[in-house]
Amino acid sequence: MTSNLTKNLKQPALDFLSFVNASPTPFHAVNSARNLLANAGFQEIKEKDSWASTCRPGGKYYLTRNQSTIVAFAVGKKWKPGNAIAMIGAHTDSPVLRIKPVSNKRGEGYIQVGVETYGGGIWHTWFDRDLGVAGRAMVRTDDGSIVQKLIKIDRPILRIPTLAIHLERQETFSFNKETQLFPIAGMIAAELNRTGQAEGASDKSNTAAESENAEFSPLKAITERHHPHIVELIAAEAGVEPADVLDFEMILFDTQKSCLGGLMEEFIFSPRLDNLNSSFCATAGLIESVADESALDDESTIRLIALFDHEEIGSRTAQGADSNVLPGIIRRLSVLPSTAGDVDTSTAYEQTLSTSFLLSADMAHAVHPNWSAKYENDHRPEINKGPVIKINANARYATNSPGIVLLQEVARKAVETEGEGVPLQLFVVRNDSSCGSTIGPMLSAALGARTLDLGNPQLSMHSIRETGGTYDVAHSIRLFKSFFQHYASTSQSIFVD
Repeated sequence: MTSNLTKNLKQPALDFLSFVNASPTPFHAVNSARNLLANAGFQEIKEKDSWASTCRPGGKYYLTRNQSTIVAFAVGKKWKPGNAIAMIGAHTDSPVLRIKPVSNKRGEGYIQVGVETYGGGIWHTWFDRDLGVAGRAMVRTDDGSIVQKLIKIDRPILRIPTLAIHLERQETFSFNKETQLFPIAGMIAAELNRTGQAEGASDKSNTAAESENAEFSPLKAITERHHPHIVELIAAEAGVEPADVLDFEMILFDTQKSCLGGLMEEFIFSPRLDNLNSSFCATAGLIESVADESALDDESTIRLIALFDHEEIGSRTAQGADSNVLPGIIRRLSVLPSTAGDVDTSTAYEQTLSTSFLLSADMAHAVHPNWSAKYENDHRPEINKGPVIKINANARYATNSPGIVLLQEVARKAVETEGEGVPLQLFVVRNDSSCGSTIGPMLSAALGARTLDLGNPQLSMHSIRETGGTYDVAHSIRLFKSFFQHYASTSQSIFVD
């Protein structure tokens, strides 16, 4: 590998660092992806509007649902109703600690914050980390309307301290997630001094007394449910008064920035690699595939990415992959007007699904040098050796042979536009191990579209701080770009049904 090539492969990783550092929550991740798309000339549209007069061949568009799921697509100029859609699906969420609806806690002179676990995190990695708070707040504006505001308190205001080894010597660190996972936010005495209250005074009682003559509120005041100082910080971030903060969805995040690591900077040390790495690569791959002004001139397909929320908790929500988000959008796209004149659209949806293809992009497990026995002998993905095709005989992944053949062709054809192909790897779990799953199987079942599961290899999946490969970011972007550019021609040479 030449030094110039190494530098070129490293730049996408640096771009990813900027993306993930700006995206501590799904709301921020969608906003980051939206900014990339808008800067690349994609136009925002809304689900609630008709697309018949908006979406046209040659156009580039994106839409959001709940501000935590985003779908973007580019329509080929030779598109006709019923043609194929080349799709990449990923997810915007990661295992986190979320502030409870009533979080105002105190213990032994400390201000504490009640949190609940979201997804299957490695929760012991959250101890002794410098934690900030981010999410969205619903606030009332001067004109009386209620709007969403992104919040990112990017400084360490919370910490979950471990118990000193002198007080409990345990070989395996264990704890109760309900009673021993509460972060500390400050000292009660310092808070009383800040607010000018007397020692032993309660901000809850004061708030209750102040609200006796106030107008009726169905819920307790937000400054009763949460510590007033935290509400003040959120209000300051939103640019409103604390009284105008009506509710919020906040998670904790590690304030330590993502970075390149290793002796030769061959690693990425970062939170949320699973799955913002795939989300970023999918977005960049789509943008790069249409960067040339003539990119869509001879294109007969639609190129689409869908970045869903709630994969870590099963996807069965209005904005998850196991919803009507993607089927509904495909149904609308399948009958878009074309330049071909009158076309029968009565079966366009079914025709589109039968010829479309979905890459389900979610991170994969790299072989761990200290636990190598946990991996199947012939399937040990390595970091920086390219995307991993994930296979499971029990359909925990949606990959099959026609999909593997197609992806190989796409990876090979990257030579035509990028000057080199994309290396690929294969992975199955051991027969005596459990296997995770992705959005791939649920979407392939719902759509009937051909699907393949893949992802970049990483270590420490679901930890607060994960490890990936610097050069795998460039590998995935090149693969996704090639997939969009060559799917139409490649799929026509692979025959199954």
